[in-house]
Amino acid sequence: MVDVIVIGGGHAGVEAALACARTNKKTILYSMHIDMIASMPCNPSVGGPAKGIVVREIDALGGEMGKAADATALQFKMLNTTKGPGVQSLRVQSDKIAYKKYMQEVCLHQENLEVREMCVEKVLAENGKITGVLQQDGQIIPCKALIMTTGTFMSSTVLVGHTSTSSGPDNEPTTNQLSQSLRDLGITTFRLKTGTPARVYTDSIDFSKTEVQPGTDDFICFSQETTHIRPFKDQVVCYLTYTTSKTHEIIRNNLNKSAMYSGLVKGVGPRYCPSIEDKLVRFADKERHQIFLEPESESLDTTYIQGFSTSMPHDIQDQMLHSLPGLENCRIKKYAYAIEYDAIDPLQCKPSLENKIIENLYTAGQINGTSGYEEAAAQGLMAGINASLKLDGKEPLILHRDEAYIGVMIDDLVTKGTKEPYRLLTSRAEYRLLLRHDNADLRLSEYGHNVGLIKEERYQKFMDKKKHIKEAMAYLDTVRFTPKSEINDYLISLGYEPLHNGISANELLKRPKVTMKALLPYLDHKIEDTVAKQVEIEIKYEGYINKAKRDAAHLRAMDERKLPENINYEDIENLSLEARQKLSKVQPMTMGQASRISGVNPADIAVLAVYLEQMNRK
Repeated sequence: MVDVIVIGGGHAGVEAALACARTNKKTILYSMHIDMIASMPCNPSVGGPAKGIVVREIDALGGEMGKAADATALQFKMLNTTKGPGVQSLRVQSDKIAYKKYMQEVCLHQENLEVREMCVEKVLAENGKITGVLQQDGQIIPCKALIMTTGTFMSSTVLVGHTSTSSGPDNEPTTNQLSQSLRDLGITTFRLKTGTPARVYTDSIDFSKTEVQPGTDDFICFSQETTHIRPFKDQVVCYLTYTTSKTHEIIRNNLNKSAMYSGLVKGVGPRYCPSIEDKLVRFADKERHQIFLEPESESLDTTYIQGFSTSMPHDIQDQMLHSLPGLENCRIKKYAYAIEYDAIDPLQCKPSLENKIIENLYTAGQINGTSGYEEAAAQGLMAGINASLKLDGKEPLILHRDEAYIGVMIDDLVTKGTKEPYRLLTSRAEYRLLLRHDNADLRLSEYGHNVGLIKEERYQKFMDKKKHIKEAMAYLDTVRFTPKSEINDYLISLGYEPLHNGISANELLKRPKVTMKALLPYLDHKIEDTVAKQVEIEIKYEGYINKAKRDAAHLRAMDERKLPENINYEDIENLSLEARQKLSKVQPMTMGQASRISGVNPADIAVLAVYLEQMNRK
């Protein structure tokens, strides 16, 4: 018997398997094709708004995605640099071939991890507890815990025009028996849809008709362990073009031929990453839509047409692509398609991502109704950590909404559920000023170390960084600039009056446009760049950060009030009918989680609080 089995070698499966193996659990990772482990069937990139912060969080907890993304990036780009630190995040254009090769090498050489090129046909359980899996060859493999990270492969169907083909992404086989075995165990599944754009030959694009999109000329990365990135001069460029009135005319004249609008699609598609025909229908007033042209790999002569996902027939796709500026004569390597697949209702998951119906069954990634490599990897890491902790007889690691975007995502899924592919957005986080790109390691490295994924050498560096930040903050409070100080020249250059009274460096840094980098030459104390950036944000946004912490403390207090598992909400008088139904379905673990359920209002929470007091007295 093995400790943990992971089904699916995508981004969630890789992180789950590595987390279990690195915490000394004998682990098997199942993948239908080893050379497709950690593949990028859709966009060749990692990060972006909110997602880039998630990758930083994965790294802070001891995951692998950040290191792989840094090592195989074609371009690094910091987004939203003109806005506040709460929404700034990193996105890298990835070499999709190099990325999956990196991850495959890591998995194949990881101690305690066996990679099997085999399809799993059935999940096995007895008395509501996982016992193992049935392989395609008929062999039963027993295990203590099972993590399902099947992505879009469960009973998947590729849709193009009026054609429906039973297939996984990239013409890989689908698993038709697996989701049925879940339903046989009492787990609810539903259909979701996603899609991917066409790929065209790069040498057939006229880039002179497009806009250049360069990377960021600075040292920025995802992983705390990355010491070197691709120099700016060697970074590849992406390009921007737009749809035209001709593009829109072609799409509108052929809407009935799209799988999306012909009635062929049964699943719900992603609201925040819609097909181009869906964009035209939903945003009929927009004259044009952005289309990004992104290289897929240095070893491929193909470009990804980002923002042009469709399920139109191939002949219509030809016309659509040739109507785009720069792509009039493009040659198509791979056509776009939509794909439908089975997912489970995430309301059936605990905040640890363990299934409520079957003990020791964990699910992570698109099977839980999410969309995106980063969301999948984060869930995989958390499922792996919590499966390992449970086998050790320890409490699960549950990240709070003020601690991580990962905590926001998992809480949203297990508390509110989803009817469409869920995507992380900065707007989903109430405390996004606390959940920044720059402080992910400060928020989560302690957890990563406690679960055994952050080793001592790295942990010591983290502790040193914390110490240096504290020392720098204290030092800046002691430094005073006088009216005779040379700092006046700098202040005048920014449009400020020269100093009339003494002022501390701390107070001066709170002024708009005054930066830590500019202050450093006037200081006697050397402050490292990463520490200086951290200190600047903490000082400039001190008031907002403290308010967010106070608000978060109230939420924490609610989340610390545990709810018994055996509550019969139907018996609680004065609860609204909707609240009874929703609470019974979700079975929240805390008062905080109960308060975040859609349809449960403050009056219901007050009733629930009185009921708990009465229970405690009894």
